[in-house]
Amino acid sequence: MAVREKIGIVVSNKMQKTVVVAVENRVAHPKYGKIVVKTKKFKAHDEENRCQEGDLVRITETRPLSRTKRWQVAEILREVKKL
Repeated sequence: MAVREKIGIVVSNKMQKTVVVAVENRVAHPKYGKIVVKTKKFKAHDEENRCQEGDLVRITETRPLSRTKRWQVAEILREVKKL
């Protein structure tokens, strides 16, 4: 079975070893055909607490780690500039 992957932006890193990743999905409206952007948030495991808000990350599906956490951060694709 193939590993499911998603790419999104970290919107919160306030939890320990957990980040919230917002993934955008563009779909056409069934009747009108207009492209609509749908956003879904996933909680992902970040073992080293390396992710910051605004980072672009790739997450992969894993076994359930908690009640809501079923994804883990595979890699950071683009880091946000730190001040």
